[in-house]
Amino acid sequence: MNAPTTYFEHGTAAERWARARLFFDAKEYATAARILDALAAEVPEQLAPRLLLARAYYHSAQLSRAEHELRAILERWPVEDYAQLMLGRTLERRGRAAEAAPYLRLARAMAGEFPE
Repeated sequence: MNAPTTYFEHGTAAERWARARLFFDAKEYATAARILDALAAEVPEQLAPRLLLARAYYHSAQLSRAEHELRAILERWPVEDYAQLMLGRTLERRGRAAEAAPYLRLARAMAGEFPE
């Protein structure tokens, strides 16, 4: 394993999770993503770090990475409605509205919002 290069990469998984949340809440999305990328790789069975990583990628305009992470999340947790919504929004933001539509419809249906 590579040695940590900055202070925010040090500590236990719980400490790095807390630090990543602080950076995310401070709108330092790229820094949060950097911390969360390593953390998500360390604990791939946990949804929360991966979902926050996807959100950090989205907010820092790393849309290709956000799409990749969201697709990986949905492969493992297909009923995660927020990931469905985020993938749809990410695809829209990338100019792929037609591809986004099924994810957005599914997210609305999962949230109980049905068209009249």
